[in-house]
Amino acid sequence: MATAHISGRPALPEGLRVAVLLPCYNEAAAIGRTVEQFAKALPGATVYVFDNNSSDGSDAVALAAGAQVHRVRQQGKGHVVRRMFADVDADIYVMADGDATYEAAAAPALIAEMLADNLDMVVGARQSEVEAAYRRGHRLGNLLLTGLLRQLFGRSFTDILSGYRVFSRRFVKSFPVLSAGFEIETEMSVHALELRMPVGEVVTAYAARPEGSHSKLSTFRDGWRILRTMIQLYRVERPLWFFGAIALILALLGLLLGIPVALTYLHTGLVPRFPTFIGIVGLGILAALNVMTGLILDTVTRGRQEMKRLAYLTYPAPRG
Repeated sequence: MATAHISGRPALPEGLRVAVLLPCYNEAAAIGRTVEQFAKALPGATVYVFDNNSSDGSDAVALAAGAQVHRVRQQGKGHVVRRMFADVDADIYVMADGDATYEAAAAPALIAEMLADNLDMVVGARQSEVEAAYRRGHRLGNLLLTGLLRQLFGRSFTDILSGYRVFSRRFVKSFPVLSAGFEIETEMSVHALELRMPVGEVVTAYAARPEGSHSKLSTFRDGWRILRTMIQLYRVERPLWFFGAIALILALLGLLLGIPVALTYLHTGLVPRFPTFIGIVGLGILAALNVMTGLILDTVTRGRQEMKRLAYLTYPAPRG
């Protein structure tokens, strides 16, 4: 998967329905500017702001800027994305945060990249010249999680936590949103990798938040939630490897405990440490159960992946 760079401002095909989706929570200082920037970058697009219980009047600011405002009562970005993908109908979906940090002018290039190669998702990989825009803790966490995703699934993105993405209709309408919070970007990446979708990246500028706007992301709390989500997704998507690893650990532990017992039996013909022997047998049974669990769930997972693939193929490609 190559990472492209922006060069010029490509023209988009006429008649293409483009929806700009902006999740919003207490972004009164930035949401108006964000709506105006995307409306300018994509003149024919409809800008939607999904307000998530803001208490600072963000919904009124977005409405005054010309956006269509929807309200989501369940708190969390994952809940917002679920509503956005379910309620909005379009050919191309551009999703960004409502904090005016993403480069709205790059949106036509991201869409052009999607249409040129018939991709299902294009990620706006963040590149910032301002240290305050992209904190070191978040940068390090992104790097670690990106590497882990590559180890688990064989390929990855350079910026899996970017909130700036362009989706095809068949991605949006076949994506079962399960996350509730900021781990939603990780789930999107895994969904694309799981179904082996054609995806791409475009390097985009990333700016500092405007004065009065504050990040809702906690480096450690949300980093742990994202890591936990990846482990859970790996358990679901790769059950044979997951439970096989547990079985191997249990078997090695049983072998380690069993060597002294076996040596004693060979020398004396007795098993003096009977509780240890029972524990070894128990570890062997647990290891076997984990192997059987992995085999059964692997068959279930393959069937579920086939169903998700068929649901994905019911929608036309971006150029279709």
